[in-house]
Amino acid sequence: MASTRRLAAFLAADAAGYSRLMRADEEGTHERFKAHRRELVDPKIREHHGRLVKYTGDGMLAEFPSVVEAVLCAVEVQCGMSHRNLGVADHERISFRIGINVGDVIAEPEDIYGDGVNIAARLEALAEPNGICISQTVYEQIRDKLPYPFEDIGQQSVKNIARPLHAFALRPDVIAALPVPEAAPFPLTNETISAAPYRAFAPRLSIVVLPFANLSHDRDQQYLADGITDDVTTDLSRIAGMVVISRNTAFTYRNKPVDTKQIGGELSVRYLLQGSIRRAGNRVRVNTQLIDAQTDAHLWAERFDYATDDLFALQDEVTSRIALELNLEVIRAEAARPAENPDALDYILRGRAVRNMGSTPEHFSESIGLFEKALNLDPASVDARAFLAHALIGRVLELMTDSAASDIERAALLISEVLAASPRHALAQFAKGQVLRAQNRFDAAVPEYETAVMLDRNSVTALAALGQCKFFTGALDEVIPAHEQALRLSPRDPFVPNWYWRIGRVHLLQSRLDEAILWIERARSANPRLAGPHGWLAAAYALKGEMDRAAGELAEARRLSRDNRFASIARFKSIQSYGSPRTQALAEETFFAGLRKAGVPEE
Repeated sequence: MASTRRLAAFLAADAAGYSRLMRADEEGTHERFKAHRRELVDPKIREHHGRLVKYTGDGMLAEFPSVVEAVLCAVEVQCGMSHRNLGVADHERISFRIGINVGDVIAEPEDIYGDGVNIAARLEALAEPNGICISQTVYEQIRDKLPYPFEDIGQQSVKNIARPLHAFALRPDVIAALPVPEAAPFPLTNETISAAPYRAFAPRLSIVVLPFANLSHDRDQQYLADGITDDVTTDLSRIAGMVVISRNTAFTYRNKPVDTKQIGGELSVRYLLQGSIRRAGNRVRVNTQLIDAQTDAHLWAERFDYATDDLFALQDEVTSRIALELNLEVIRAEAARPAENPDALDYILRGRAVRNMGSTPEHFSESIGLFEKALNLDPASVDARAFLAHALIGRVLELMTDSAASDIERAALLISEVLAASPRHALAQFAKGQVLRAQNRFDAAVPEYETAVMLDRNSVTALAALGQCKFFTGALDEVIPAHEQALRLSPRDPFVPNWYWRIGRVHLLQSRLDEAILWIERARSANPRLAGPHGWLAAAYALKGEMDRAAGELAEARRLSRDNRFASIARFKSIQSYGSPRTQALAEETFFAGLRKAGVPEE
């Protein structure tokens, strides 16, 4: 059979100190090595859709169609080996070193060749016993998809490779602290790999975006369907902890009948996203649906209708909205799955689901408790720290805590720990901006929010928070557009009440009372337990001379406010700064004037 070229990820492994072990006990070492292969390594390679290319005495070479699957396989093998070596004497312990690279190879039925394979072997030699070493190319593809803290070990000069390799290492002590992956629920053979309807070891947050169908009469419109498929795949990969099947693999299902459970089993994913695009004249309609691969249940469906004046803007907005909606839906679905023995990820998912239900004191308390449990189970988890900090500072800014100072202090400490371990963690960057805003350091918060948006263009909370900071810095003309964009991208977001309120505040400061009341009443209706909208409505009603309504809203604001800021004008100003002289001056002429008229005393 002729050789072919293809792009693949390859895993090279060898047993550290194998010659020494063989000299000490040749037969026993050989039997132990075979047992590890038979019971752990081979099944893991098959689970992750890999192909064992060859064994080389004390080593092996495997190829994978997905970089993510190759790294997952390596981590699970090393976790399993750490567990299997517990209590084993040094002279009997077999420890693997693993290297992973991705590149173009010449493939033959019995072997693969190419510089990429050679580099994987050199990376394996750089790895520590029980450790993993990957190339920069691999790292760039998995760093936002997998949670493992690979350490940058810089440029490495290796044998027979002309240029130094930029390598990243996952240390043995880090791997040893990871939970041991569950064993496959049934014997894995070539037949069961292709026939299994669904495998329980599919990552919790895992999805494949199937090629969107072009339903237009014009076949030339396929480019638009493919472009949206690609962009949705990319945007979903930015969601924290999400494993997304590559577009090259997903596109192999184009124009084929969709058997949800079969695809879920073949790709080891929990969710499928299907979609279609129909273009007629100057209108484009996009239909999408999210399907549970285990049950074949349709969890979510949405339709988007747009004019085609600007196809690039259309594509960006559709893909962003799909990614945002799916983030909420997948988190909700995963949090609802029963777990007899919850682990750290279970608690993180449950905490995120509660946080997504909206801002109330009870939701904050419950989500914080769940993130605390996650951190107790996994003290090294950067995500548990980031989400805990996000919730703590959130309840400070929403006036729903009796311990604001300690919440701010702890959130700041957690964020510094996350960013030290993961400098590109978008949520931690956003939370850092939130801490600075809670400290009334508005100018310093703006670049933090901008960085968060740069790291995750779908973070509408960061986009809205950036608009909020513009309010305090006096750039009022930038506040409403930022919040309108957030509303357009995530119209069912749990923070919509806050965005309505912020738009209404700008209208009030600029003396557009009718528009202000309209927007702030929307905020109050969407979340009656936010104190702020009631207070701003009290001021707006008083300015319009509707004193009974103003008195009712002021009483409600005082009842809901945890810091008693509506007791007096002086009390409010001592707690909340409005930043720039311009914003403060406008607030004095409108908001504070309305509060005084509603009956709030000066002192």
